[in-house]
Amino acid sequence: MKIAIIMGSEGDLPVVKPAADILKELGIEYEVRIMSAHRTPDRAAEFSKNARKKGYGVIIAAAGKAAHLAGALAANTTLPVIGIPIKSTALDGLDALLSTVQMPSGIPVATVAIDGAQNAALLAAQILAVREPELAVKLDERREKAAESIVAKDNEVKALF
Repeated sequence: MKIAIIMGSEGDLPVVKPAADILKELGIEYEVRIMSAHRTPDRAAEFSKNARKKGYGVIIAAAGKAAHLAGALAANTTLPVIGIPIKSTALDGLDALLSTVQMPSGIPVATVAIDGAQNAALLAAQILAVREPELAVKLDERREKAAESIVAKDNEVKALF
């Protein structure tokens, strides 16, 4: 299965790139697209309606300001949708966070931190890993490396004092 990363505009690319980098590192097939809940609503709806048939297992949706993209996609699919609220200049991303997390009953959207693309990618990978044991092993190894890195940094700091 593959993962779709959908962003509301080209300006969101610097935020979503870390998600693509993690998926690439894990060997997960993914596609990055631009769709707008407001400017191309039919295109976004068509994509999410057909995502399962096209082999997607999870959709990651990144948007700022009104941030309706994740909800608009989730309204047209039962695939897991993970929203990344993007920090904007107006309210430092709080507007996007609230728009992404406050979904009506029956249309869930998992939401990560503002600009939290790395966690969105890891959560998407964990969802796929439920049915893909080799991916679960890669995620376990990644966590072990992260823990080893913290222990090494701890030892460096202890040596300073």
